[in-house]
Amino acid sequence: MAEALARILNIGLAWHSDRNPNLGVGALTVGNMALADEAGKRAGVQLRYHLFLPRDGASPYVSGFASRHDLTQRYLWSPSGFARDVRGLDVMLDIGAGDSFTDIYPLRRFLMLMGTKYLVCRAAVPLVFSPQTIGPFSRQPHSAMAAWTLNHAEAVFARDSRSLEAARKLAPGARVQQAVDVAFALPFTPSSRGPGTRVGINVSGLLYGGGYTGNNEFGLTIDYRAFTHRLVEALLARPGVSVELISHATSPNLPADDDASAVASVAAAFPQTRGIPPFRSPSDAKSFISGLDFLVAARMHATIAAYSTGVPVVPISYSRKFEGLYGSLSYPWLVPAKGMSTEEALRFTLDAFDRRAELAADIGRGSEAIAQGLETYVMALAKLFSDVAARRG
Repeated sequence: MAEALARILNIGLAWHSDRNPNLGVGALTVGNMALADEAGKRAGVQLRYHLFLPRDGASPYVSGFASRHDLTQRYLWSPSGFARDVRGLDVMLDIGAGDSFTDIYPLRRFLMLMGTKYLVCRAAVPLVFSPQTIGPFSRQPHSAMAAWTLNHAEAVFARDSRSLEAARKLAPGARVQQAVDVAFALPFTPSSRGPGTRVGINVSGLLYGGGYTGNNEFGLTIDYRAFTHRLVEALLARPGVSVELISHATSPNLPADDDASAVASVAAAFPQTRGIPPFRSPSDAKSFISGLDFLVAARMHATIAAYSTGVPVVPISYSRKFEGLYGSLSYPWLVPAKGMSTEEALRFTLDAFDRRAELAADIGRGSEAIAQGLETYVMALAKLFSDVAARRG
């Protein structure tokens, strides 16, 4: 019995979510668990997961946790809260919500993210930065605090080459490797493709309204709303093409970040389109997207769902995480956050639609890099799990 118990490892999942209405965060959770499970099999151990997530009242769409804890300030800093619960873990996998390990967000969020990492290290629990965007960091004391956590981590995995460069510059002595976004491992059920040409457009509520402030704080050089309307109009004019409008992040209480409301607006302007109801889970979204012939998307994990199912996709970037990921995959079919006018972006996207066989071929060539990135991560986790189990005896 003691030997059997020694083969169970308690794994923390920090800044993941089982219910985030932004399905990209959920995709990271499910994908990371799938990869960790594979690593556990290789190491000959069973994993018991403990979820540490920002508080959210939405309904869960991921299960399989031995415990779950809301990361409130009170819980984080209470001696009987996070610090106590962390001491019961064997390893902490921290994914930073995918792109939150940076100093571009408000100070309170930054301190919460750093606080969890600091307390894990202080408890002498191995801290793993699961594949994520790292940076940018451009001010103090943020850069120094970030460097400290990187240097004290057991392992750091960047999900793209730009993040790898940023991590090495910030903390040259840290154990940093490049992997790839864990959402590429998100399970799904393939959908069959019907007659005609099905084009999906993931309408980003965040960009459709001009960002959180409505003042284009992302500095886009395209008018996203005008681009979306003109793209729909151009596609509907093509014989045999149907247009389906997709949400990937829904936030009814935050209209500025709600894809569903943007989808409703576009559907009202173009009744010939089909507005797809919000998906129940990340895997449901990926399964649906797998049946499309072409996708244009401004939510990164919607683009990953397409790419990883072989669907030609044009990502619409609003941050360097897009350029970092797709640059690492040598995939040039991306509308950059800056550098194109609305007219240029429209021509580029329609040209990509006409050349979607070339996009599919480029996706096929990138599959090896994805497989290698995921294998790098799984191998490292398997060794860590094996070493931790061996130390337990």
